[in-house]
Amino acid sequence: MVWELIFVASRSSKTKMAKIKILIVDDDIELREMYVEIFQNANFEVVVAGDGVEGLDRATKDLPDVIFTGIVMPRMDGFSMIESLKKTVMTSGIPVVISSHMGREEDNIRAAKLGVKDFIVRGTTRPIEVVERISSLFVEAGGEYELEFSPYAKDAQKLAKELNFQASYLCLDCNEKLMLKLKLTNPKDRVFEAKIICPNCGAVVK
Repeated sequence: MVWELIFVASRSSKTKMAKIKILIVDDDIELREMYVEIFQNANFEVVVAGDGVEGLDRATKDLPDVIFTGIVMPRMDGFSMIESLKKTVMTSGIPVVISSHMGREEDNIRAAKLGVKDFIVRGTTRPIEVVERISSLFVEAGGEYELEFSPYAKDAQKLAKELNFQASYLCLDCNEKLMLKLKLTNPKDRVFEAKIICPNCGAVVK
């Protein structure tokens, strides 16, 4: 069963996070420049390379947090670059995300064997989704969030009805306003475990 819910959340404090350094490796100049702009707008620090040879050199010198690479490139392709990265201690642990316009099954299998973190097929994935999927690599599972469970939120009343609990949105034990508690279980696919709780007494709506 799927519900569409809209919540408004506020953060009590903001922590300034360090920029994620991304190395973009691709011989397509227009595509590379497009992603440079997109990632810079998303507050990434961006380093670029035009092929696998240059990518390997930049990865060793700049030690990026993540590498976003194409497959088919002159001098050295993406897979050969990844294999070389794995042989060097300094670069062996850098997560790699592949960008391919083909999405062939054999490429997916080879990428998985090399430990590639994600395989993105061009043309089927919007640029903003690319940023989100790469950003998710740096989000740890287990994060917990409490959001206001409001009767004015879309589908909230439907959810209350289908879960068969009182529609007052107040705790039966202490009359406190109920909250939706989310626990991030899969950052990549944005999967959450959800509970409706009372923030005051800790009661869980069952």
